[in-house]
Amino acid sequence: MLPRLAIATAILIAAAPVAAACDGRLIEAADVVGSPICVPENPRRIVVLDPTYSLGMSLELGLPVVGAPLFGMSDEDLLAKAEAQSVTDLGALTEPSLESIIALKPDLILGSGFVGTGIQEMLSTIAPTVLITDQNWKDFYRRLAAVTGREARAREALATYETRVAEIRAKVPDVPVSVIRITGWDFQVYLDAPDAYGPFLVMREAGVKRTDYETADAGGPRLKRPDLEDLAALSGDILLYIVGGSNDSDTSGRHEEVLANPLWQMLPAVEAGNVHRVDPATWMEFSGVTSAHRVLDDIERLIVPGP
Repeated sequence: MLPRLAIATAILIAAAPVAAACDGRLIEAADVVGSPICVPENPRRIVVLDPTYSLGMSLELGLPVVGAPLFGMSDEDLLAKAEAQSVTDLGALTEPSLESIIALKPDLILGSGFVGTGIQEMLSTIAPTVLITDQNWKDFYRRLAAVTGREARAREALATYETRVAEIRAKVPDVPVSVIRITGWDFQVYLDAPDAYGPFLVMREAGVKRTDYETADAGGPRLKRPDLEDLAALSGDILLYIVGGSNDSDTSGRHEEVLANPLWQMLPAVEAGNVHRVDPATWMEFSGVTSAHRVLDDIERLIVPGP
């Protein structure tokens, strides 16, 4: 008990100077790396560290983004929005240019917690750096809005989304749907789970049923990598497949080989002619409410029965 008390006391002592000296907004949250962090009340020059959640949500919230890693993006619509706002390209997601970040003179840096504590500490020498660890896209959105003072705007956008989800859920048929991504080297099945990756959480909330093979409990794995022989587990009445998205699988020719393979041809949805290719920009570079509505568009177009 005493060690825990000592640790808690040390944390409070370390946080006290930050709180006392903060003349902006003090961020104290378990889902923010390095919390507590003092951020500007009204940031004017924001750099984001990923071209998905942080970039898409920041632009949706009307934030003054001046820099982001734009190289290699598949989402042409989001890229066009960033370019229209004169967002400087920091290079690749995995290696953003530190020199460019410094030159932009940001007063706030935003990103995902996957980059790690070390990066947060380094970038904090340039500007307050908030890395959000939430995997649930809506929780990430809310935290980003809270950090930047855009809570009302986020609530409005999410309320509109929730209304549409409820309307679609009332129309979704009770049939299993399978989803697979074909890359240049493997297969990826993103699972239906309470903590699923963005587009698959949207599917779950919209009432789309997945097969048992594609369903998991909270806290478990969110991704499976089946072999070709395991594709038979994708037994849904409807099959959605994704090609490309941050790799060369769209041009390598592998997906054409897969689609011609007898094991693929034997899948129930393929035999029934109910198989559809969906856009990797939406499904693999999910970036916020706009992406969520695109997923709902696909659900209405490909899963919900027509009039």
